[in-house]
Amino acid sequence: MPLRTLLGSLLLLLPMAAAAAEEPLTAEQFDARTQGRTLYFYSGGAAYGAERYHGNRQVTWTFLDGQCKEGHWYQDGQFICFVYDDLPDPQCWTFFDTGSRLRALFEDREGATELYEAGETEEPLACVGPEVGV
Repeated sequence: MPLRTLLGSLLLLLPMAAAAAEEPLTAEQFDARTQGRTLYFYSGGAAYGAERYHGNRQVTWTFLDGQCKEGHWYQDGQFICFVYDDLPDPQCWTFFDTGSRLRALFEDREGATELYEAGETEEPLACVGPEVGV
C-alpha cells in the first residue's frame, strides 16, 4: 500500500478513534471518580464553580460567590443530572473522563456550556450562612 494511501486512511480513522475514546461516564464511573472530592471547574478560561461530592449522591455546589446550594445527582440515560434544593429543574450534563480531568457538556448540545475540571481541594467549600436582616 502506498504511503500516501496509508496516511490518508489513518487520518480518516482519527475522528472515529477520538469519538470512541470519549464515551460518557456512567453513574458508577462518575461516582467512583467524584465521591468524597471537591472539584473546581472552569469554562472559557475563567473560574466557573466548585462542587463537593458527598456520599449517597449528595452534592454541594457554589459559583464561588460564598452561596452554596445543596442537592443530589442521578443518571438519566447518558446524562448526570443535578437537582438542587432551590432549583427543582434538573441540570443535566454529559461527563467525560479525559484521562486526568473531567469534562462536562451541558445537555450535550453543541455550543452549550462546557466545563473542565481545574483541580481539587481537601478544604471545605467557602459557604456563608443565610443573609441576616434582609
